[in-house]
Amino acid sequence: MADVSHTRRDVSQQDVSHTRQDLAGHPDVPEMRERYARMLGGRDVALVDGPVFLVGLFCALSPWIIHFTATQPALAVHNLIMGIALVALAVGFAVMPQRMYGLSWAMCAMGVWLIIAPWIVGSGPDKGVIWTNAVIGALTILLGLVCAAAAMKSGRSRRRA
Repeated sequence: MADVSHTRRDVSQQDVSHTRQDLAGHPDVPEMRERYARMLGGRDVALVDGPVFLVGLFCALSPWIIHFTATQPALAVHNLIMGIALVALAVGFAVMPQRMYGLSWAMCAMGVWLIIAPWIVGSGPDKGVIWTNAVIGALTILLGLVCAAAAMKSGRSRRRA
């Protein structure tokens, strides 16, 4: 038997370095870009999900933070329900944005309702309750408009594609 050990190369001695090539000319690049855009699916305002969640959380907890549960029990329950609804919208925006951003106009309506609710739901609200609901409502309107603008923008870009 002949000695062939000098002809075998050890795996650690092999040249395994690969040169990176530019993928711009690859035939699958358009398909990969389209699939990537589909996976993102309307995530233009991913940073808005968190603030919507926080505004909803503050709205739900505001009766206990501002201490109007005893003086305005109906408004306390109202803010709790509206806050939970805003939190649910924020979770929906995060989980399935392409389906939920159509509800951003409803979020604007919720903001308007939050501003006028102390006089309709409450009875003789004080300045703290009015200001709290006004700030929560204004933030809700602002975030709803941002979501609506992003939904309209992503809808236009999908129609072009």
